[in-house]
Amino acid sequence: QVQLVESGGGLVQAGGSLRLSCAASGRTSILYAMGWFRRAPGKEREFVAAISRSGRSTDYAESVQGRFTISRDNAKNTVYLQMNSPNPGDTAVYYCAAGPVLLPDMFPPRNGYNYWGQGTQVTVSS
Repeated sequence: QVQLVESGGGLVQAGGSLRLSCAASGRTSILYAMGWFRRAPGKEREFVAAISRSGRSTDYAESVQGRFTISRDNAKNTVYLQMNSPNPGDTAVYYCAAGPVLLPDMFPPRNGYNYWGQGTQVTVSS
């Protein structure tokens, strides 16, 4: 079992910056690839970014490529999402997720994340 707790959400102006954190705890949390997803009002949950167990490999949705950066500190069991130049279209509840993988540079399929946090609200004002 892996527990995930997000923090860092809030209100940010368009063009500003915000950093989300996800603290992981529980059994062998370090052995999971980690991802960020989001759900905007009236929309389905969508993939935002992922990072491998090792931290060497990352993957981004096209909509955030070049603006958001995912990173992890395995010593602290924490994953981050640095959001630069957000726009109102980025307003959503952001969820951290953990997915098991066999190799350190792999990602699970986007529907292969087993554990989820409770979410943190991000609101971008224009």
